[in-house]
Amino acid sequence: MSGDSAASAPRPSGGRPGRPVGRKAAGSRWGRLLDGGLLRGGVQGSPVIRLFVRWVRRPLLPVMRLWRRNIQLKVVATTLLMSLGVVLLLGFVVIGQVRNGLLDAKVKASQSQATGGFAVARQQAEEDESVTGVDGTAVDGRPSQSVIQWMSDLVESLSSGGQGAFDVVTLPAADESGSGRGPRASGAVNPTRSVPAALRERIDSGPTAAQSYTRIVYDTKKDSQPGLVIGKQVNDPNGDPYQLYYLFPLTQEEKSLSLVKGTLATAGLFVVVLLGAIAWLVVRQVVTPVRMAAGIAERLSAGRLQERMKVTGEDDIARLGEAFNKMAQNLQLKINQLEDLSRMQRRFVSDVSHELRTPLTTVRMAADVIHEAREDFDPITARSAELLADQIDRFESLLSDLLEISRFDAGAAALEAEPIDLREVVRRVVSGAEPLAERKGTRVRIVGDQQPVVAEADARRVERVLRNLVVNAVEHGEGRDVVVKLAAAGGAVAVAVRDYGVGLKPGEATRCSAASGGPTRHARAPPAVRASACPSPWRTRGCTAAGSRRGASRAAARSSG
Repeated sequence: MSGDSAASAPRPSGGRPGRPVGRKAAGSRWGRLLDGGLLRGGVQGSPVIRLFVRWVRRPLLPVMRLWRRNIQLKVVATTLLMSLGVVLLLGFVVIGQVRNGLLDAKVKASQSQATGGFAVARQQAEEDESVTGVDGTAVDGRPSQSVIQWMSDLVESLSSGGQGAFDVVTLPAADESGSGRGPRASGAVNPTRSVPAALRERIDSGPTAAQSYTRIVYDTKKDSQPGLVIGKQVNDPNGDPYQLYYLFPLTQEEKSLSLVKGTLATAGLFVVVLLGAIAWLVVRQVVTPVRMAAGIAERLSAGRLQERMKVTGEDDIARLGEAFNKMAQNLQLKINQLEDLSRMQRRFVSDVSHELRTPLTTVRMAADVIHEAREDFDPITARSAELLADQIDRFESLLSDLLEISRFDAGAAALEAEPIDLREVVRRVVSGAEPLAERKGTRVRIVGDQQPVVAEADARRVERVLRNLVVNAVEHGEGRDVVVKLAAAGGAVAVAVRDYGVGLKPGEATRCSAASGGPTRHARAPPAVRASACPSPWRTRGCTAAGSRRGASRAAARSSG
């Protein structure tokens, strides 16, 4: 803003600017990448990393932009995600309940079947005790052929009632694994691989029945399948223990569960899509009027005051449309009233300015005659003639300003630019402000007037602006020095007026013309200086020079009007 305010901000001691100091500087490379802006749109590091980040971000940018700007997409996507989560949760619960129900029913039926089979095996063993002779063994100590045949017949008879619903397996007890009684199985089942070892240990440890889930493996090319195995230790006709197992395939339960899963997946997908479509339709009914209101508001701000929303129905959206249309109508009415008032004001200013020129010319002529003859008057009358001439000059200047304002309002103002030396303009302004500066106890200093500062400008308008700036700086400088600095560089000129007064109150800065060239509340004039912005801290825009952060900024806001 001001000349002295261009100094750079203080830098932390002990390190280069822009780099962390202390322990933070010794962070990991990943931390430095994050600090350098890897996730904030910028990458400092290897070109490979920059290329990778750019390659990753490029396809995501349109999606993120659409996500930020489209509320309908947000609502529909959120609804779909929440619906999908609910459907998945319900699906897991239903599938779990169905699976438990199927398995419980299968286990109960299998236990009933196995219990009957164990009873039949025990009954047949009691009825056939005499088939093996005295001790039921051959000469070499192995079971006789009668017991071996009895075991095979038992497996065949027990499995014949299943008709493929189950298979029967017999295994020797753990302490008889080396005896001649080998495993027996129906349906080409591999007994040793189909019965888990842990279940066999449980059967050997007690006379009670036990069960377990397993994979039923076949000796043929038939694929293995899940199953339930129930076993118990019973005695043969000789009273020797052996293990009897029932193997129940779970293929039907598995097919039923797969059917339930497929049905739930299809129904869930249909529900999710249906909920998404419903959400899209519902949100569309709300978003469409909002988008219409936003578009009409943009057109209203562009000056198309006749735009209105289309209102249908009596719901909340309809009330919103009616309120919006009423607001637009009131705005149009107020703006039209202000435009009419502004036209009347401009016409009044123009009429008054033109009507005053004729009497002012007459008064000027009479004052000139009196002023030229002042030497013939007494001292008091001569002094009055001089004051009259000065005040008429001032009144004529005010009338010229009033005419210029009317030209600006009518759009007929023209820039009267010519090469001028700003040093002369500044000196005239400072000379005119000396009486006020003496009363305030302020000293006005000019800096940078050693070399010519030439620019193509409208001298009258520039002088008016500088006069306002200097007078304002003197009034608000609290008796301190006011510095007027001139500078020229790179085809641009600048004039800065700085005071050291009370400064601006909170909120007053928005009313001032900023150094960057922001518009002010009173700005009317076109640029009075045809020069580009100076790269130095002092810049000019239009006919307003940038002042300090204190009183000169307030003067800038006043002078631009």
